[in-house]
Amino acid sequence: MRDRSLIYLGLLIFLAVVTFPFTYNLAAGSGEMPDLEYPDNETQCVESKEFMRSSHMQLLVDWRESLVRENVRTHKTSDGRTYDISLTNTCLAACHTRKGDFCDRCHDYSGVENPYCWDCHIDPEQTERSAR
Repeated sequence: MRDRSLIYLGLLIFLAVVTFPFTYNLAAGSGEMPDLEYPDNETQCVESKEFMRSSHMQLLVDWRESLVRENVRTHKTSDGRTYDISLTNTCLAACHTRKGDFCDRCHDYSGVENPYCWDCHIDPEQTERSAR
C-alpha cells in the first residue's frame, strides 16, 4: 500500500510519454489547410481535389513509370478527359505556374521536405529568375 503513490507516478509518466507525439502535434499544428486557387482558365485538376490531396505523388510516380517504361504519353482521367503526361508541361505550365504559391504551400503545411520531383524537374520560377 505504501507504493501506491509510486505506481500512480509511474502511470502518469508512462501516459505522458505515450501521448507526447499526439499532444505535441496537436499543440504545434500547422494551422488551417492552405486554400489553393485554380488558375483562371481551369476549374479542376487532373483528378478530383480529394484524390490529388491524398494521392498526387502516386499519380506522378505512375505517370513517370508509364511514360518511361511503356511510352504511354497521355493520361485519361476518371471522367474521360485526357492530358499529356508531363509534370512540367501539364501541371506546372498550365495550372501551377508558381511553385512557391502552390506546391510549396501544401508541402510546408504537410511537413514534406524536399520532394524528389525537383531532382529532375526545373522549378519554373528559378528558370525565370536566372533568365533575367
